[in-house]
Amino acid sequence: MKLDLSFYTRADVVQISRELLGKVLCTHFDGRLTEAVIIETEAYAGVDDRASHAYGNRRTGRTEVMYRQGGHAYIYLCYGMYSLFNVVTNVEGVPHAVLIRGARPVAGVATMLRRTNKRRVTDDLLVGPGKLAKAMGLHFSQSGTPLTGPAIWLEDRGRVVPDTAITATPRIGVDYAGEDAKRLWRFLMVNG
Repeated sequence: MKLDLSFYTRADVVQISRELLGKVLCTHFDGRLTEAVIIETEAYAGVDDRASHAYGNRRTGRTEVMYRQGGHAYIYLCYGMYSLFNVVTNVEGVPHAVLIRGARPVAGVATMLRRTNKRRVTDDLLVGPGKLAKAMGLHFSQSGTPLTGPAIWLEDRGRVVPDTAITATPRIGVDYAGEDAKRLWRFLMVNG
């Protein structure tokens, strides 16, 4: 079942980040469907989180989508070469987002391999946010796309991920964020 707006517009971005584990990310571009089970996420809590692009109420052309109502894609260009896919959460005006860092392929594997110039599936095909976005056909030009539409969406297929199957760690690559860098807001599904 496709996740509806009520899933995304809740206030607790950390809880949403945990609950995204086991959900299925789906994309449909140029007649090609790809699907992957989410196994790694990171939560970013907006204006009070020094690791967030919206820290201190920063608003730029790139980050403006984070201030929309939850249920939109925030896809940004990292290092001038990697598109990274985030799920915007919370109500309009509160810039929370969840970075999708890793997944396991479910459908459209041949398309994923073509997009990544690979010949065979490896364990790390969708591990790392840049690899994941490329394989799923996600590009920073699609930032702002509703996650309830026909191009990008997430599904709940009834998979329950128990707390014992989730590991929480500090987020990656945010050492500049001081104490906020130590928050255990990166979630991994064990044996995803």
